[in-house]
Amino acid sequence: MVTVKKLVLDVLKPHQPNALDFCCEIAAIEHGYQVRLTVQEVDEETQTLQLEICGAAVELEPIEATITRMGGSLHSIDQVEVVNEKDD
Repeated sequence: MVTVKKLVLDVLKPHQPNALDFCCEIAAIEHGYQVRLTVQEVDEETQTLQLEICGAAVELEPIEATITRMGGSLHSIDQVEVVNEKDD
């Protein structure tokens, strides 16, 4: 079974919620998610972020829905790490 272990996303978000709250909301999607956020660019109304999410089985759809709910938008998937694990 192929499982996504890591996603690196290019995200545009408004200044609020702040970076800490934004990361906490993403991490709360699934137990065990580890989230790293790097602010790459700031303008008057928005921030461009690199968002890295790691976990046992990372799912893009709920992550994208959470980003959208917080006023952000997913620009691109910049990196993916998957593993082909033996089924039990």
